[in-house]
Amino acid sequence: MKILVFLGSIRQSQPPKPARLGARVARAMAAHLSSGNSDDVIEIIDPLEYDLGEVFKPYFAYAPKNAPQALATLADKIRQADGYVMVSPEYNHSMSPALAHLLNHFGSSLYGFKPSLIVTYSAGQWGGARAAVGMRTFLGELGCLAVSAMIHLPKAQDVFEEDGSYADGVDGSRWESYFARGSAQLRWWAEAAKAQRSAVNPDDAIGHFTKTPEQRNAPGS
Repeated sequence: MKILVFLGSIRQSQPPKPARLGARVARAMAAHLSSGNSDDVIEIIDPLEYDLGEVFKPYFAYAPKNAPQALATLADKIRQADGYVMVSPEYNHSMSPALAHLLNHFGSSLYGFKPSLIVTYSAGQWGGARAAVGMRTFLGELGCLAVSAMIHLPKAQDVFEEDGSYADGVDGSRWESYFARGSAQLRWWAEAAKAQRSAVNPDDAIGHFTKTPEQRNAPGS
């Protein structure tokens, strides 16, 4: 399996500790996924490593082969992945603007027919759970439907060190067991979807529009 872990934070500092809290969570999730199968390829996608430009222009708005290299590289990674982990803090009961901005650069044809896992976190007691509600709708529209299990991490700064390892005094086995419910569902659906994509080309099965979005409209509309 090839799984991308999207980090949904670009803040360089965050109380009560200086390192990005989201980076800790993303590293912890990547380590957990890597421990499940040594053959899996797990990669963290950090928005700070990609130049998205000051003016929003998505990858699919460029003429073929004219997209900026950073967008083209990430598009290939999204296309080749079998599943996604979306790591987000909560902003006003919603997902991270940084994560939405990054994902919005690419169309559903790249994400589609693959599963995703929602992971939210906070420095407080709720673990970003309210952000997950809107993320289900967002990810469904992208075509990478979220599995039913979700992971919420309250007071994440007390759970993880900067490298994603567990802090002193934290029972890592309990957290690993908690993570496993979501990661097991992600792998199950990723394997099933990969096999079905090999058997039936989804583009042929559903017929994407090729000229204008109106091709998908209901008759008479």
